[in-house]
Amino acid sequence: MRNSTRFFAAASLAAMSLLSGVAMAAGDTLVIGTDATYPPFESLDAAGKFQGFDIDIANALCDQMKVKCSFVNQDFDGIIPALQAKKFDAIVSSMSITPERLKSVDFTSKIYNTPPAIAVPKDSTATEATDAGLKGKTIGAQSSTTHANYATAHLKDVELKLYPTADEYKLDIANGRIDAVIDDVVVLSEWVASDAGKCCKMLGTLPTDKVINGEGAGIAVRQGDPLKDKFNAAIAAIRADGTYKKIQDKYFNFDVYGD
Repeated sequence: MRNSTRFFAAASLAAMSLLSGVAMAAGDTLVIGTDATYPPFESLDAAGKFQGFDIDIANALCDQMKVKCSFVNQDFDGIIPALQAKKFDAIVSSMSITPERLKSVDFTSKIYNTPPAIAVPKDSTATEATDAGLKGKTIGAQSSTTHANYATAHLKDVELKLYPTADEYKLDIANGRIDAVIDDVVVLSEWVASDAGKCCKMLGTLPTDKVINGEGAGIAVRQGDPLKDKFNAAIAAIRADGTYKKIQDKYFNFDVYGD
């Protein structure tokens, strides 16, 4: 990032921090940061409205806590720094709970847990979702994600290409510029089943690395923020009263909460 860009970004974050602080003091609005480029978890519809599983879960949690949710779109690569700069109060953006991230933020208990997977073009010569099966291939991943870290750690015989958003790696594999992509199994499965993903097929899931993939996706808050406990109580409540299952069943035909 150029220095001038950093200056204006910092000014913007400072302004948003003041707005967020006023809203929370009033007790009526919780500002949520999300990278809305990750369907079916978070995306924007044609009218620019936030939608997806994470968005519905966040709204249900806000209802449980008797506050209103307001969403801010934020690139995933800068989403933790933006939280720390008080641009918003929490991150609900399919963020895996990992030891590395816990050095910077606190997490709630998980809101879902699904494994990583590989998708390839339909005419791919890749034989299986393993290092050997992908040897010599160029694989795309969204930067600053557990999936990019997983590929670096476990797929030693591939060339890894990083992208700011999932939409960009999808475009490159559809146009033949890369040989495979790594991401959440739900994200890739929904994509290859759509018109946009008709170029490609699922190659398979990958074994979870607990250190890299963590224990599931949770909600990130600033370290020491009591909002964590409020979220945890709300998560337990919507799990118990059937709200979670109702939202899950809107998007998935399996238990996305995981083991």
